[in-house]
Parts: sequence; structure tokens; C-alpha cells
Amino acid sequence: MPKTPITISWSGGKDSAYALFRVMETGAYDIRSLHTVFDSELKRVGLHGVHEHLIEVQAEALGIPLEKIYLPKDNSHEAYERVIKNFCMAKKEEGINHIMYGDIFLEDLKAYRDKQLSSAGMKGVYPIWKEDTQQLVEEFVADGFRTVVCAANAAMFDKEQVGKTIDAEWLNRLADGVDPCGENGEFHTFVYAGPVFRKRVDFRLGDVVEKSYEYNKKEDDGGLTPMKSSFWFQELL
Repeated sequence: MPKTPITISWSGGKDSAYALFRVMETGAYDIRSLHTVFDSELKRVGLHGVHEHLIEVQAEALGIPLEKIYLPKDNSHEAYERVIKNFCMAKKEEGINHIMYGDIFLEDLKAYRDKQLSSAGMKGVYPIWKEDTQQLVEEFVADGFRTVVCAANAAMFDKEQVGKTIDAEWLNRLADGVDPCGENGEFHTFVYAGPVFRKRVDFRLGDVVEKSYEYNKKEDDGGLTPMKSSFWFQELL
């Protein structure tokens, strides 16, 4: 049977890497590319803070072509939707009708992705959807993947917990309420080794910096509540 062409939504983190691993294991897909969204000015991956160059090195180590999607300067939700729609339409013209995501249990995010894909006549593939996150991260480590924590919510993590490779000891230190896979955005990672890689991704640790973000949270009654969050970012060089 011919394999189904697919492109991989790639953040550089553990969930997209493990989902890719699952896709490869099926043997059912023709993996055409990875695609990553970067800030057009900073050349970094969203909340991960990982520089474009390291994503390029990852793709080379995987042996999969990398396609870059640059988010315009205004960094708005509308701008994001526009660039993703343009990307989807371009892939559709190439005969690619499927995109893989590493989402696990955020129903609203999956519904949003599926709505975007449906409008372009495409479908989402979710290899690790609804799996138990504790079991998932333990399997990830047991299967030989190595991932370093590149960003973490400062309200939930000490500065010393970023820049560490996830292992049993690190997982045992998680605060109550923190998802083991960070699926609620508690932390983000950069994968540098594992069975999907042809070679290890070389990097070194730079400084750890704290950055704060102000935003509005929409309440059930439609009102907006001002919010502020701080994250530790481990510079990877």
C-alpha cells in the first residue's frame, strides 16, 4: 500500500519528538518535512525560546527537511492563523493532506487545529492523544530519548530545574498539580538524542534568564482579568 504523505508540526520538544517516533513506527506515512513556527524578529520558537539554528541542527540530525514559518512582527492571533492557513494551502497543492501534532489532552487546542485543517481540506494526526502523561514521559525516557528543559513557569519551578535533562529524579521533584508532560504549558523542552535521531544534537548551556508576560484572561462572563506570568528560560547555544 502507498504511504500517506505527511508533514510534522515540530516544536523541537519531547511531545513532537515522541509523536514522530510513533508515526515512524507505524510505517504508514511518507514523512515529507518538519515545519516550525518562528518569531520573524527573534528567530526563536515561541514559548520554548529555542533559536532557529538549533532546530536546523535537529532536523539535520533527524534527516528530515525543515520548513520555516515566520510569524509577522505584530505576533497577533490573526497573523498566526493567516500564516498557518497559507502553509496548509501550499502543502495541499503538493499533495499533502495530513499534519501530525504532539498534542495529548487539550480538547480546545485540538478542536482549533481540526477546524483550521478542515478549512484547508486537511486532517490532523495525533499519535499520543489521550495517553496517560505520567506513563508517556516514563516511556519516552525508557525508549532512549534525552530532552533538556529549556523553559519553565517560575511559579512552579526553581531556577535550578531548567537546563536539566528530564529523568526520574527530575520528574520526582515536580510540584503538585504540574502535569508530567507539561501539557498545560508548565514547562517546555528541547530533544537532543533518541531513536529517531541519526546523531546526537550538540549544544551547550548558556545563562538562565527570567522573563515576564502580561496578558488578559477571558472569564466565563466575558470580562477580562489582567494576568502576569514569569518563566525561566535556559539559553541553549
